[in-house]
Amino acid sequence: MDPTALDQVQLNFNPQGLFVINAAIGLMMLGVALELKLADFKRIFIAPKAPLIGLAAQFILLPAFTFLLTLILRPPPSIALGMILVAACPGGNLSNIITYLARGNCAVSVSMTAVSTAAAIFMTPLNLTLWGSLNPDTAQILKKISLSPFDVFVNIFIILGIPLIIGLSVSRYFPSLVLKVRKPFKIFSLIFFIGIVVAALAVNWHNFVHYVGLVFIGVLIHNALALNLGYWSGRLFRLSEQDNRAVSIEVGIQNSGLGLVLVFNFFGGLGGMAIIVAWWGIWHIIAGLITAFIFSRCSLPADDQIDMTESSAKSSGGCHSDPDLM
Repeated sequence: MDPTALDQVQLNFNPQGLFVINAAIGLMMLGVALELKLADFKRIFIAPKAPLIGLAAQFILLPAFTFLLTLILRPPPSIALGMILVAACPGGNLSNIITYLARGNCAVSVSMTAVSTAAAIFMTPLNLTLWGSLNPDTAQILKKISLSPFDVFVNIFIILGIPLIIGLSVSRYFPSLVLKVRKPFKIFSLIFFIGIVVAALAVNWHNFVHYVGLVFIGVLIHNALALNLGYWSGRLFRLSEQDNRAVSIEVGIQNSGLGLVLVFNFFGGLGGMAIIVAWWGIWHIIAGLITAFIFSRCSLPADDQIDMTESSAKSSGGCHSDPDLM
C-alpha cells in the first residue's frame, strides 16, 4: 500500500451533509455549555495553578511536540497536517467523566474544559496556521487551499462560541429550565452526532478500512504523547496527583469532532486528515478509559486525598457518574 496515495483520497460529503455535521457539533457544544456555569471560569482565578499548567500543555506544548513528532515520523503530508489539527483542538467533552473514573480532580477538569473551549476560538486557528506552516510538507497543503486563519476563527466561533454563549446565558437566567432539559438534550445531541459520524463512515467505509492501518500507530503514539505531556507537566510543577490526572486526561482527550468539521469545511475532506482525525475520535475514548482504569487502580497519596463527593459538587454537575455524560 502506497502511503502517498492517501493524499489523493477525497472523502464524500455533500454541502447538505456538511451543514448537518456543523449543526451536530453545535448542538453537542450547547449540551456541554448547559453543564457549565460562570463559576467554572472564575475558578481559574481563584485556584489558577493547575488549570493554567493544563492549558499551557494543551495549547503550547502539545502543538509544539506534535510538530516535532511529524518531523520524526515523516508521515504523508495530509496525515501530518491532521495530527497538527488534532493537537490544535480543545479538550473533548468526554474528559470530565473520564477524569471522574480516574479519580482525578473534577473541578480542574471542568474548569479546563470551559476555558479551553473558549480559548480554542483563537488558539485553534493560530496553532493550525503556525505549526502547519513550519512543516514544509504541510505548508504546501495550506498554500494550495489558501487557508485563512480569520475564516477558521469565524467557523469555530459559530460552532463553539455561539453555543457556549447561549448555553451559559440559559443556564444563568433559566436555571430551572436547564435542570429539566440538559440531560435529555445532551443525550439527544450525542446520539445525533454519533448518527452523523456513522453515516459519514458508511459512505466512506471502503477508504476508511483501506487506509486506517496507516494511521493506527501514529495515533497511538500521538495520543500517548498527549496524555504524558499533561501528566508530567503537572508533576514537573508539583501539582497534586488528582490534578495531574485531570490535566493528563484533558490534554489527552481532544475535540476530534471539531477537527473533523474543519477538515470538511476547509480541506475538502482530504483523505489523510479526515481518516486520522476520525480514528483519533475513536481511539482517544479507548485510551482514555484504559488510562482511567490504570489510574483508578493506583492509590492516591495520603496527604493528597480530595473528597470525591465534594469535588464533584464543586464542578457544576459536569463531572459525575451519570450515564448521560457518556
